[in-house]
Amino acid sequence: MTGSAASRDPLVSFRDVDIVFGKAPERALPLIDRGASREEIQEETGQVLGVAGASLDVHEGEIVVLMGLSGSGKSTLLRAVNGLNRVTRGQVLVREGERTVNPSTCSAEELRALRRRRVAMVFQQFALLPWRTVADNVGFGLELAGVPAAERQARIEAQLSLVGLAAWAGKHVHELSGGMQQRVGLARAFATEAPILLMDEPFSALDPLIRSRLQDELLDLQTSLHRTIVFVSHDLDEALKIGSKIAIMEGGRVVQFGTPHEIVLNPANAYVADFVAHMNPLSVLRAGEVMTSVAADGNGDAARIIDAASGLAVNGNGMISLRGAHVETVRLGEAEPRRGAVALCGRDTPIRQVMQARLATGMPVLVVEEGRIVGRVGDAEIYHGLLRR
Repeated sequence: MTGSAASRDPLVSFRDVDIVFGKAPERALPLIDRGASREEIQEETGQVLGVAGASLDVHEGEIVVLMGLSGSGKSTLLRAVNGLNRVTRGQVLVREGERTVNPSTCSAEELRALRRRRVAMVFQQFALLPWRTVADNVGFGLELAGVPAAERQARIEAQLSLVGLAAWAGKHVHELSGGMQQRVGLARAFATEAPILLMDEPFSALDPLIRSRLQDELLDLQTSLHRTIVFVSHDLDEALKIGSKIAIMEGGRVVQFGTPHEIVLNPANAYVADFVAHMNPLSVLRAGEVMTSVAADGNGDAARIIDAASGLAVNGNGMISLRGAHVETVRLGEAEPRRGAVALCGRDTPIRQVMQARLATGMPVLVVEEGRIVGRVGDAEIYHGLLRR
């Protein structure tokens, strides 16, 4: 239950986690080891497989998305972090300072402390108390934790301001829209100042426009709060948009865990490939993944063509010309690209930003690494990147 932890260690660690529901969960373990499916396990043992062999780490400041179809085990795994689901075999370890706590084996007192201080949760259906005001809902967890009234009020006001609901503090739940109610849920979780936030499909009940806005708001909040978030979703576009890493689950098992780029560009199997086949590639593609490579710069003043269609050329000193005439360059992120200029970017520049620069300048975008032009991105590269799946 305890152990040393350094800052580089994960904040939450899932280690070969099996979760089985039933009166005799241990009966399912040999079948899990043989790779039996959920249906086979239930037919042979009468036990229900929730999660099998799940191993992944969540580091400080990351948003890790557990995703898959309904019944894949993602919510079951999430709820093991705060002890709502008990682990049958394996460990879930939550770091607290120099030690780790296992929610499935710790004492009742330690579990209560974990839920009050370390882990907060945002539910799909908001879970707000209708007889309380917005402010009282936000402060509910603080009240349970025994936070003094003056401090509680200050933290409530700060969180309501953060989510843009300060003017609604005295209202009741039924007076708020669905999106506003979910923001109250976020404020309540943030108010506890728990470093770990569990979010179980928090936006799935909302219409697409509000959902997209709340995703953006969550990312904006994360830039200032730097919480560690485990987020459950069945929507791949949502996972790609907000996730630092994604764990795709099928039948209780994690079939691939990696960055959005790794998931989309290198699917581990046919199941993951089918998952990503119809997603929006603008969410993950970067300039370096679609560019056409160009030869390293030569020496001297002799210009070499780097884009025949436009006549762009560069000499050995890195000077860029257009059909023999000097052309202005603009580094993306430092200045707005404008017509007739050539935009420069890095390999990791999002393809959406590259497309906007291509449209604004009318020129191919050049990819620069360590001061040298290493690639170009024009219409052909953009089309190929978007359609190659």
